[in-house]
Amino acid sequence: MTVRSKSGSRTWRKFDRCSLWQAVKSRNRQADGAFVFAVSSTGIYCKPSCPARRPHPANVLYFRLPQAAEREGFRPCRRCKPSSVPLRDPRLEAVAQVCRLIDSRIASASGEACEGERLTLSALSAAAGMSPDQLDRAFRKTVGITPRQYADAQRMRRLKSRLKKGDDVTTALYDAGFGSSSRLYERAPSQLGMTPAVYGRGGHGMILHYAIVDSPLGRLLVAATHRGVSALYLSDSDAELTAALRKEYPRAELLPDGASRTASGQLPRQLRRWVTDILKHLRGREPNLDLPTDVRATAFQRRVWEELRKIPYGATRSYSDVARSIGKPSAVRAVARACATNPVAVVVPCHRVVSKDGQLTGYRWGTDRKRELLKKESEVAAKRARR
Repeated sequence: MTVRSKSGSRTWRKFDRCSLWQAVKSRNRQADGAFVFAVSSTGIYCKPSCPARRPHPANVLYFRLPQAAEREGFRPCRRCKPSSVPLRDPRLEAVAQVCRLIDSRIASASGEACEGERLTLSALSAAAGMSPDQLDRAFRKTVGITPRQYADAQRMRRLKSRLKKGDDVTTALYDAGFGSSSRLYERAPSQLGMTPAVYGRGGHGMILHYAIVDSPLGRLLVAATHRGVSALYLSDSDAELTAALRKEYPRAELLPDGASRTASGQLPRQLRRWVTDILKHLRGREPNLDLPTDVRATAFQRRVWEELRKIPYGATRSYSDVARSIGKPSAVRAVARACATNPVAVVVPCHRVVSKDGQLTGYRWGTDRKRELLKKESEVAAKRARR
């Protein structure tokens, strides 16, 4: 990434992660408009000069465009308003202009009007003053997807928002610009991870049994349905654990272990067995942890999480390694985001993903726990190798 100062006299040709962090750390106003940074622990993105407290560098992700950060689920900071900052690079501004044009069309049109008047690549490139090929390449480089994929993602994002606000599926799908329910439902399994109606209910109708126990890494919460583990959280506080579960499944019925009601009459025993297996794994007595899961996920998240489960016990991979292994070598940031949003720690071993130089990066449950997990696995793997 190249960034110029306001005077245009200074150029950073090699704008690597270290340089990006230095610009954020020093609140460098000259970097505003060149990139934005997002914080995985808060879900918010800012401009480099934002006056807010600096986050831990391991929790920071960088994006060329505000729209790219929002596509990954981050919200703009209300304090520094990063989405209103003019962009320095004319090509970046052209891509941002196209994003705004797509967003405006989706927001103003609905149903058949939106489907029938879909903006073509030729029309978008003409508005940006670029050729279709130039726009496609610039879009892929800065946002990570094509203009058409961006439009599809924005429709799905609008749909999710309307469903969460309580709209019925029919109203939400037309408001999001889907011309028919068939067009929505053919995309729902890969982009929602479940049917739109179930997603909109926030877990309504689900029965989640959960248990909280002591573990080598502090307090451990495991929640499950009859299909598999739905949450595995680590903390020092039971209150934080239950609050996190309620946030993830706001309308589900949450039953602590020992509650009389069960979904099948067998789940509590099954849940305890899974908890026992997880504790054995954390203590190094059960390296091969292969438990079923029942989680909400996009198709991309599932691909990443499946790949993480292939990483051998005691081994690590870099984010770029994982991106290449799923056939998306440029999707390193998206892989990092999928790791950060993994709801079933340990079962899906996102702790085995580290930076390219081997340094520990952000971990939802704290880098100290990540270090302990990797240390234990390395020790156990070494002992097994000597036998």
